[in-house]
Amino acid sequence: MDYRQIQYFVVLFEEGSVTRAANRLNIVQPALSMQVARLEEELGRQLFVRSNRGMVPTAHGSQLYARFLPILAEFERARSELLETGGELAGHARIGLPASIAQDVLPAALAEFSLRFPRVSVSVTEAYSEALVQGVTSGQLDTAIINMPRRLTLKAEMVLQEEFVLATGPRHPKLPDKLALREVAKLKLVLPTRQHGLRAALEGFADAAGLQLECALEIDSLPAIAQVVEQSELATLLPRIALRSRFAEGRLRAHSVVRPALARQLVAVSHPRRPVPPPAESLLKVLVQHLRERKAEEAPSKGKPLLDSRR
Repeated sequence: MDYRQIQYFVVLFEEGSVTRAANRLNIVQPALSMQVARLEEELGRQLFVRSNRGMVPTAHGSQLYARFLPILAEFERARSELLETGGELAGHARIGLPASIAQDVLPAALAEFSLRFPRVSVSVTEAYSEALVQGVTSGQLDTAIINMPRRLTLKAEMVLQEEFVLATGPRHPKLPDKLALREVAKLKLVLPTRQHGLRAALEGFADAAGLQLECALEIDSLPAIAQVVEQSELATLLPRIALRSRFAEGRLRAHSVVRPALARQLVAVSHPRRPVPPPAESLLKVLVQHLRERKAEEAPSKGKPLLDSRR
């Protein structure tokens, strides 16, 4: 039994498919199958059963996974620490982010991280919170920042709470700076689709208040939502950070939502049995610092006068 066999077994267990596991390991499928077969022969136990659902672990396979996982995680942590040269962190960081963060905070955070840790390579996945949870669960991601879901089996640490704001453009009839949620529910809105974590949070707020949001248009791309609002009489409800630049430029106007105030919870998630490797942990710290600094810089205000998109 060697490290490679343990690694291949763990990845196959998590992926449940020889094809997906081989792709994740960047190897050919026969090499993966051969190593797992050798491991089964050495242990004298069948670890997987082929089925229409893919590679299903046996009871022995599940027991072995529970034993191997902490060993593999500790090996990766030790490897990262040994790669440090003269106190310089080295290795690879795999992190996931929702679009609202990736499009605003990520560039500056990566620039700082690259200067501080030039020997660390980075992979960033931008996806819905549900997909990011799956990535961390399967081991494809070391950690991720997500919108806190109602149910979560991963380890979670609070990053920050951020308010949702109502955003309107130059064509929209003028509204007060503060509106109750029942007033917002009467407006025609453009919102992310129901598979989006932000939409799930908004629907949760509305359900709790006994209201239903009037969604006239569904778009998952946050920049596209902002453009539609800027050029139409539709409004939107999004985290302030997602529209920060347009508020600063005066292209959109922000209105606070009160009674109740709407806020999403951003959490950093990791696998409860897999410690986050030092490179990913360091990148996460830089991202969280930038998020908190950005929030501290932003104070709810009307900002600059709106630009006239009809000109």
